[in-house]
Amino acid sequence: MEKVSINQPTEKDIHLKDNIDRIKNKIVVFSGKGGVGKSTVAVNLAYGLALNGKKVGIMDVDMHGPSIAKMLGIEGKKLGGPKSDDRPTPIKVHENLWALSIATFLPDVDEPVIWRGPLKNGAIKQFMQDIEWPELDYMIIDCPPGTGDEILSVAQILKNVNGSVIVSTPQDISFLDARKTIKFSKKMNIPILGIVENMAYLICPKCGEKIEIFAGNGAKKASKDFDVDILGSIPIDPNIVKTGDTGRPYIYDYNKLPAAKEMNVVVEKIINKMEK
Repeated sequence: MEKVSINQPTEKDIHLKDNIDRIKNKIVVFSGKGGVGKSTVAVNLAYGLALNGKKVGIMDVDMHGPSIAKMLGIEGKKLGGPKSDDRPTPIKVHENLWALSIATFLPDVDEPVIWRGPLKNGAIKQFMQDIEWPELDYMIIDCPPGTGDEILSVAQILKNVNGSVIVSTPQDISFLDARKTIKFSKKMNIPILGIVENMAYLICPKCGEKIEIFAGNGAKKASKDFDVDILGSIPIDPNIVKTGDTGRPYIYDYNKLPAAKEMNVVVEKIINKMEK
């Protein structure tokens, strides 16, 4: 009788490897705490790369608080049809942009996901083996706040994550947690592309004065202490909220405003770092 190797890869193993091999650059976007605009940065980074002609996927692995489906305007949309096999494809958002979120599979946007670690790990693995991703220049992975199960699963499943982007607001208390994500990235051997300082300041619409609502030196101190770059300092703009709520790309719709220009600076720096 012919012996079968116990290490022989399964069909799902092959699908997982094929998907990973089709992605040139895998970037995780994460933060030490919630409410700092991490998903906003991730979505506009994905749009910015796509508008630069890159083939981009964005995957939301925040199982308990998925938000990119609403920000991308794909709530209620179905996955794409199969291409080379019987697996579905991600939702096509733009000519160069595909997306996947747990929100895609929930029957009700108000339905909570009450899962422990193993279930979350299994879902993330299914995102990468049961979905047929196209050839991508970049995959942006929007992670939940902190350094828990989801980001660990991403690092283990994707094996070779090419870079991380740390998002925080400027105040020192916010960077208490952001500094932990920097150390986490180093421990996981994920190269740190840099820090994005979100909600850095507000430009007064009447006088043009720059108002530092969340004043602090957390980004500069973290940059110096850990020898990481500050990719950009994005100002507050109410239009960011409006576009996020209506599923529109802020970086495109308001491209002449300071916040969108700074987002484009972040995109350009990441392209230069990844493709130099």
